[in-house]
Amino acid sequence: MKLRRSRTAKRGRIEIIPMIDVMFFLLATFMLTSLSMQRLDAIRLNLPQGHAQALAQQQPLTLAVARDGHIEIDRQRVTLDQVATTIRRLIGPDGNVVIAADTAASNGIVVEAMLRAREGGAEHFLVAVQRDE
Repeated sequence: MKLRRSRTAKRGRIEIIPMIDVMFFLLATFMLTSLSMQRLDAIRLNLPQGHAQALAQQQPLTLAVARDGHIEIDRQRVTLDQVATTIRRLIGPDGNVVIAADTAASNGIVVEAMLRAREGGAEHFLVAVQRDE
């Protein structure tokens, strides 16, 4: 006597549609993550070459001067007249300000921005350079 199985063996299938959905979700996640890692609101600066040690502690206030004369303090665009009041509002207890000036920026604007920052309470200036590789 031959016994018959009550269940028939079915061959497994790989569903492709859910796999495509998961791959698109992963693609979108990686794209958004990589975009959030970029500083899109920063101005492009061509910093001078030099040797400098990296800052070990907290990041001090950054005063950036672009080649076209635009000034930013911690990614906030300000005019030359607003530099002193903005520095006074944002300066830390140590009084350090990092000057990130483009190599093509006018020296007069950079010096004027530093003088206005000194009026706002900046005591020590650090100059940002691009490290030699």
